Amino acid sequence: MVCLLMCCLGWTQSKAIPPDVIARIQHQLQAYYQLPPEVNIALGTPAPSEFAGYDLLPVTLSAREKTKKIDFLVSHDGKTLIQFTKLDLTKDIYAETMNKISLADRPVRGNPAAKVTIVNFDDFECPFCARMHSTLMGEILPQYGDRVRIVYKDYPLLQIHPWAEHAANDANCLAHESGAAYWKLADYLHANQRAIGGPQKGGQTPDSELDRLTMDFGRKNGADLGRLQACVKTQSDAAVKASIAEGDKLGVSATPTLFINGERLEGALDADEVKTALNRQLLAAGVQLPGAAVAPQHQQPASK
Repeated sequence: MVCLLMCCLGWTQSKAIPPDVIARIQHQLQAYYQLPPEVNIALGTPAPSEFAGYDLLPVTLSAREKTKKIDFLVSHDGKTLIQFTKLDLTKDIYAETMNKISLADRPVRGNPAAKVTIVNFDDFECPFCARMHSTLMGEILPQYGDRVRIVYKDYPLLQIHPWAEHAANDANCLAHESGAAYWKLADYLHANQRAIGGPQKGGQTPDSELDRLTMDFGRKNGADLGRLQACVKTQSDAAVKASIAEGDKLGVSATPTLFINGERLEGALDADEVKTALNRQLLAAGVQLPGAAVAPQHQQPASK
């Protein structure tokens, strides 16, 4: 994971970098990583590192509202820049990732006490999410049963999916009333995206149809209808915004994105690819695989 970038630099150890050298570093990073023009490259102040002959140089990449920090090592002679990643072998990165995901008050499918959790950052209007939903509910859950729990988090793609946020708000209103009702709405929305987004009868809009469906599933599953209707009418987006912010911090940028006990999978992967990661995490947690599952033969993700 070490990338060498040869730069003609010139500053002394742990001193501020001259403006002309900053420009050259930015140029090299832009070219080497083929960064789009809109990405801003900001260099921090070099600091002594634990490696002889090198200082630690933090670099921040930013575009729109997202930022990413990358640490580099820069040689004292000003000729070499090395991308630096330090791994603490005493910590479990997957476990630390899961600790950053709030599952409080989220509806669960599967076994609430399972040792392996599948977290899906989902968008109700996303066709790839519909495929993943079908995979999780139609293949993974029936096969793995009480060995797993499945939790959905909101990550509507606001710029391209006009009714996804409203759907997430309505689903969250249902979640406060009935976990069963939440999942039934989730099943319906993923299976009927085109119908909801298409022309509606009697001048209905997708949002009004979502509200109707929410009330209907609430009525059939014992929700307090007055409370549910007030929640639907308010359309508070606080929970959705918090979920999006949480996803951003985890590096989520597309849907669906899964975290299986912290191991990240992105995109509409097929069932076998999901099972490979799931089996790996089950074995790590000391859970026996279901009879039909095949244990992974290596530690690399399945090829896409």
